[in-house]
Amino acid sequence: MRTEEMLLNVGPQHPSTHGVFRLVLRIDGEIIREARPVIGYLHRGTEKLAEDLTYTQIIPYTDRMDYLNAMNNNHAVVHAVETLMGIEVPERAEYLRVIVNELNRIASHLVWFGTYLLDIGAMSPFLYAFRDREKIVDLFNELCGARLTYNYMRVGGVKWDAPKGWILKVADLVRELRVKQQEYRDLAGGNEIFLSRVTGIGKYNAETAIRYGLSGPCLRCTGIQRDLRKDDPYSIYDRFDFDVPVAVNGDCRDRFNLRMEEITQSLRIVEQAVESFPESGPVMAKVPRVLRPPEGEVYVAVENPRGELGVHLVSKGKDKPWRIHWKRPSFSNLQILPHLLEGENVANLIAILGAVDIVLGDVDA
Repeated sequence: MRTEEMLLNVGPQHPSTHGVFRLVLRIDGEIIREARPVIGYLHRGTEKLAEDLTYTQIIPYTDRMDYLNAMNNNHAVVHAVETLMGIEVPERAEYLRVIVNELNRIASHLVWFGTYLLDIGAMSPFLYAFRDREKIVDLFNELCGARLTYNYMRVGGVKWDAPKGWILKVADLVRELRVKQQEYRDLAGGNEIFLSRVTGIGKYNAETAIRYGLSGPCLRCTGIQRDLRKDDPYSIYDRFDFDVPVAVNGDCRDRFNLRMEEITQSLRIVEQAVESFPESGPVMAKVPRVLRPPEGEVYVAVENPRGELGVHLVSKGKDKPWRIHWKRPSFSNLQILPHLLEGENVANLIAILGAVDIVLGDVDA
């Protein structure tokens, strides 16, 4: 059959690109010959803006980078400043940080689960996932007064202590989500149509993953067991017993299974944190009214739902950073997309893109 090459634009308005992301395809019939990502539609110059902001003023900007993962974003930047200044965070604040970080990880994976199944053609999982994410969002709203961009963490601790009874609500939610998660597995993990769409699709090996600088589930699906909470423990993660799930096939199905298992491990961490939560104590260390880290530089990283979120901070001893740069996992993980799509069928495009799990605010910054 005679075919003719053509250019096909996917996005930047396409709902399955999960943000303002454009993909220019050169296709021959149904086969993708070349895929060229076009990014920058959401670029706001966050790093340059931060150079003219005090360290506390930077925190709300981090909320808007990976807007599905604002708590971990907050944690990364305050952790960098605390490391440079040698600030010891109170224990109660560390427990609150771990709890909200892991709840935010679960909420992020729930959004991914629901939208990924929706992209492939299943409507019900989307509704169930957002129903349960809403319960986490309600807890965050009660804790810090916001539902998406939390601005909760501070250099030296957290903005507010947990309200009375809040920890008990978290414990109840953990028990409820354990039951719901099994429903997700039964609903999607055993569905033959879904499995046929993701098994063996978007496959790569460990060598390729390392070459492209992947992290998070996009790296662990190739058999590499790397998680910063275990390999380079920060906060109080070394106190908790949890596993780092890995897979070996490196396809979309493995990335789906890993994120489902990561929800289980996050529930384990939250459960342990609730059980050992300090009954009292401060949630803020004694820090100067105006933060002026000593002259020097530091790089710290946290494990966010998409991988390694790093902050490189350079201080000249002023109340504003001389330079700050974020290593954004969505940006790094996106690099492999042209490699995965070359030679693929157009029908597999959205399944492959969705399994990478990008957030465009995290790509563009």
